[in-house]
Amino acid sequence: MLAATATLAALSSATVIGAVANHRSGVLRAVSPGTVAGSDRDTSDLGLSTTGPTVVHFSAHWCGPCAAVRRVIDQVCADLPGVAHVEFDIDANPVAAQRLSVLSLPSTFIFDVDGRQRYRTAGVPKAADLRAALRPLLA
Repeated sequence: MLAATATLAALSSATVIGAVANHRSGVLRAVSPGTVAGSDRDTSDLGLSTTGPTVVHFSAHWCGPCAAVRRVIDQVCADLPGVAHVEFDIDANPVAAQRLSVLSLPSTFIFDVDGRQRYRTAGVPKAADLRAALRPLLA
C-alpha cells in the first residue's frame, strides 16, 4: 500500500511539473533592460539588422519543433517587412548559444535595432505573439 501511495504521489508531482513547463513553452517573455539578459552584451557577431528588429532563432537538425518555429518566424517576417531573421545551429555555433544562455531548443530571441535583447522564448512561439512584440519595435 505504501508503494502505491508513493507511486501515485510521484505521478501527481510529475503531472503538475509537466503542466507548468508546457504552459510556459512558447510564451514570449519580455527582458528588462536592467537584467543580465537584457544588458549590453556583445552582439556584434550575431548578424543583427541595423535597420530594424531581428528575430534570432537557435535550432538543430535533430530538433523536431525547430522546423515549426522556422515556419512561424518566416511567416511573421513576410508579414512585417523590416524584421530580419537569423538562425543559428546550436551544434555549429555553441559559443553564441552559451552567451545567450540557451538551455533548450528551440529558443527564440527578439533584438531591437540597437542590438538589445527585448524578448525571449523557449518552444514554439505563436505568430500573433511575435507580431505583437515586433510591431512596436518597428515604429
